[in-house]
Amino acid sequence: QVQLVESGGTLVQPGGSLRLSCVVSGLNLYHNNLGWFRQAPGKEREGVSCFSAGDGTIEYADSVKGRFTVSREFAKNTVYLQMTSLKPADPAVYSCAAHIGLGCPTNLMDHWGKGTLVNVSS
Repeated sequence: QVQLVESGGTLVQPGGSLRLSCVVSGLNLYHNNLGWFRQAPGKEREGVSCFSAGDGTIEYADSVKGRFTVSREFAKNTVYLQMTSLKPADPAVYSCAAHIGLGCPTNLMDHWGKGTLVNVSS
């Protein structure tokens, strides 16, 4: 059974940092692309990053480029999203998802976690 479980979401002040974790079970990170997505209330789900299993490349949305960093820890089957310089525009439910294929297409991801809530407020 495939499971993706996110954790680490909390309330943080503007300019602060936060690290989210996505623990994956039932699938191999070597063969699956792992994407982070976020959805704010009243808005569509937005792709934040995509870690491609094949060549190890990572892509970021322009809105987070330079502030967010994705990393993988294979021994723990975990993917992290390190977020820095958090802005009032960043609050959302952040979810990780896995896909076998090309990239991390939002509507074609194969498996999703339930998400973790990030709030940014002073």
